[in-house]
Amino acid sequence: MRTVSTALAVLFSSTALAAGTVGPAAADSSMALPIASYGDIAVDGVHKRVYISDPTGNKVVVTDYAGKLVATVPDLSGVRDLAITPDSRTVYAAVPGEDAVVAIETSTSTAAAHYSTGENTDPQTLAVAGGRIWFMYGQQPSHHLGSFDPAQSTPEMVLDQLPDLGFYDAPELESAGNTLVVGVHGTWSGLAVYDVSSGTPVLRKQGMPAEAANYMNDFALSADAKKIVAASGESPYAATAINTDDLSRTGGYPVEAGNPNSAAIAPDGTIALSTFSWYDKDIFVFKPGAETPYRTYTYDLNASGGDTIANQGLTWAPDGSKLFAIASGNSGTYLRVLDNATRYPVKASVSAPAKATRGKKLSATGKLASDKSFPSGSTVTITRTDIDSPKGKSLGTRTVSSSGTFSFTDVPPAGGNVTYTATYGGDATHAPASGKDTVAVSRTSTSLTLNHSGALYSYGTDVSFTAHLGSTYKNRTVELWVNPFGSDKPNKLVKTGKVNSSGNLSATVDMTRDTTVTAVFAGDARSASKTVKATAYAKVKVSTSVSKQYKTAKIGSTSYAYFHKKTDPVFTTTMTYYKNRSHRLNLEVYYQGKWYDAGSQYFKLGTNGKSVVTLTGTHDTGYRMRMRASYVNGSSGDNVNSTTYGAWKYFYFTK
Repeated sequence: MRTVSTALAVLFSSTALAAGTVGPAAADSSMALPIASYGDIAVDGVHKRVYISDPTGNKVVVTDYAGKLVATVPDLSGVRDLAITPDSRTVYAAVPGEDAVVAIETSTSTAAAHYSTGENTDPQTLAVAGGRIWFMYGQQPSHHLGSFDPAQSTPEMVLDQLPDLGFYDAPELESAGNTLVVGVHGTWSGLAVYDVSSGTPVLRKQGMPAEAANYMNDFALSADAKKIVAASGESPYAATAINTDDLSRTGGYPVEAGNPNSAAIAPDGTIALSTFSWYDKDIFVFKPGAETPYRTYTYDLNASGGDTIANQGLTWAPDGSKLFAIASGNSGTYLRVLDNATRYPVKASVSAPAKATRGKKLSATGKLASDKSFPSGSTVTITRTDIDSPKGKSLGTRTVSSSGTFSFTDVPPAGGNVTYTATYGGDATHAPASGKDTVAVSRTSTSLTLNHSGALYSYGTDVSFTAHLGSTYKNRTVELWVNPFGSDKPNKLVKTGKVNSSGNLSATVDMTRDTTVTAVFAGDARSASKTVKATAYAKVKVSTSVSKQYKTAKIGSTSYAYFHKKTDPVFTTTMTYYKNRSHRLNLEVYYQGKWYDAGSQYFKLGTNGKSVVTLTGTHDTGYRMRMRASYVNGSSGDNVNSTTYGAWKYFYFTK
């Protein structure tokens, strides 16, 4: 027997089996801008619109206060500077490619009038002052000042209004009331202040503080025309505050990260500055007269890249409620909208116990923190959010002490995660803020069971899985999820609903794979959530047929296929198909009253779930043999079914 057994084992290990297959698978925000370049920005406070010029794209885009595009004014060749009238009715745009100034009506965001400035004038920068539109026109190295009165039915273009002056580049123009300020950018910066109430510029003062004379990138004029802030190169890095009457330095605004490149003054005198900085702080906000910023904004490397603020890229809403910044990054240009930038930031916090008992009183404290003290009588609103009140329930207000602290008590009626939020609405000098803390409030444990865990079923058996829910407070809904083994079939919700009067909810599962069924109870105000799982197992379908025998006869009570020793038996296995699945063939031989293992080997199934294996080699006669096909979980190429053994096929060789 040893010789026979060894010989058969060698047949398997030396590929004596030839295999084949049969058959053929309201907070600060940022919004991307549809522009190719940036020219200038103007804000309409009446209609809450932001106008941004795109010189390369020959257009002005119009957004709402959140940065969402609402209109486009097209066909403005090379459009650059923008200026808005004090009543916010009209935005004027310098359009050098058309030798014109174009008026955009803010009520409709459309071009309403076209004012020709003369052939080859190329207007570059402009401002509204003294009821007239002032513009710088010309080409390098000679730019000049012109103006016109848009109220005239046929406005007269008055050019060269500073006959003794010509500028290499078009200077920046800023205005307030009857004051027009001309500012020269670059290495040798300079300022000139004019009274234009008569329609003719009358020089009031010209010059520049020494600290601000180098590399001025931008300047801002206050609404009362009394103060200028120059974004230029003080050392160390700082902007310069300048008195408009005599152009003397009145202070500086340190910005830490580099020369400032943009400046804007809010109606209340709050000053915003920016720097061109990839990694350091980008925007600095100062209260009037202060030399330390009370707010800073940093835009680090993110999805849009390391954002930088554009030159002349800052402006305030006319009421000071928002600060707008043009930022550029790797993914394009953005309008950043900064809320409450004129108000001191506030940090609100709530400290509640980590755990509490439902129906029992708990105590919590909180604190408001700011660089500026809070007015007497300031309050916060306390809100409780829980299972019964998912949108929140107000618990009233609490007064804030002079140090910013407050406290409150509550008796939580619902269990689970209960969140307490303290909201401060803000005031004239403080921004709104809120803080919260979450308490784990106790609930009664819930009984939930699921049957058939660990059971083994024949392939395709329909099995009813039943979840049983014990007593609860209100919620009687259970979900049943079915997750067959294998990544190609996801976890799926097959039933959700209220349990019946016996507390049961059932779903039928076709057991073609090992399957995990999950029952989920979400809980309610007094009953804890509960999840239970049951994993049941499914066999595969497997059968083997034998062919090429010359007869079938019984030995004892068992049927055998009889083969001549020169005939190679063919075994065809049919098994439930799964991608890359193989089956195992085991060969055994009978000797002296016992079956002995004679070897095994795995064979891949065809996509139709079949394989054909031929037993070749020299066949010994006189020995009873048998062959069986099996699926072995984990060894047959997958683990989506349970190990399944097929029936033995018996055969016998004769001469």
